[in-house]
Amino acid sequence: MLRIDRSSEMRAFALVAWSAVLLATTARAQVPSFPANFKTRTISTRGAQIFVRVGGQGPAVVLLHGYGETGDIWAPLAARLARGHTVVVPDLRGMGLSSHPAGGYDKKTQAGDVAAVLDTLQIDKVDLVTHDIGNMVGYAFAAGQPGRVTKFALLDGPVPGVGPWDEILKNPLLWHFRFGGPDMERLVKGRERIYLDRFWNEFSADPKRFDEASRRHYARLYALPGAMHSGFEQFKAFDQDAIDNKAFLAKGMLAMPVLAVGGESSFGPMTAVVMRAAASNVQEVVIPHSGHWLMEENPTATVTAIVDFLH
Repeated sequence: MLRIDRSSEMRAFALVAWSAVLLATTARAQVPSFPANFKTRTISTRGAQIFVRVGGQGPAVVLLHGYGETGDIWAPLAARLARGHTVVVPDLRGMGLSSHPAGGYDKKTQAGDVAAVLDTLQIDKVDLVTHDIGNMVGYAFAAGQPGRVTKFALLDGPVPGVGPWDEILKNPLLWHFRFGGPDMERLVKGRERIYLDRFWNEFSADPKRFDEASRRHYARLYALPGAMHSGFEQFKAFDQDAIDNKAFLAKGMLAMPVLAVGGESSFGPMTAVVMRAAASNVQEVVIPHSGHWLMEENPTATVTAIVDFLH
């Protein structure tokens, strides 16, 4: 049986929390902020401490971010949705201000983090909006607990083992899916901004739309102790995610309405191609003048598409 050193885990989490205090007066003030009535808290799940923002009133919606960002990307959408929804915005395990445990980066386990957050908040059913790796966590949650998801919007990204996954893996731009390990961590340590700039530049239609304030903000968060290791672990888990997702697929298609959103200069209609292999009711939207970073590159069109779908 795996033995967990709780004292070491708590010391690591305390360090992250203290780092968050130091960041609060610098980076956070430079990026779009959540409405003042949003509250933050940290919720214990199985093996992790998940940082969560909660605000608004009404039917619940959960927003899950992807790699290279944190839940902070959702501030403009959260402000809009909070007019008629209870909005729940976690930082995924190992990212942002959540803890950096040694394991649990398969998306099925992280779906358990989402379930634990909702259970703690006494929320049963939710709409789900996800991006990038958030799509993968969201799919595992929706497939594993379909009765809890009323609508599911996925933004620009694949899902391991679903649809044309094997062909997607051949894209040379996705070399980072296999990039990791101690040597890779040593190469990136102290150069987190250089590594992340590559994502923000190559996956955008116009790199200038991913502004400098946001780049500084996320680079600081990904330079926190354990953050880059956790990020590499997210990708390392893809093989297990594909196995888990094929098992979900064998049980049947998602029945809830699904919105598949792609950036015109990124996944485009491919998000819908992926999801039509996993869901029976899929709507397709392509966001113009945008690459992968939809909330930075064309937030107006992205927010409109999501709000229209959820309403």
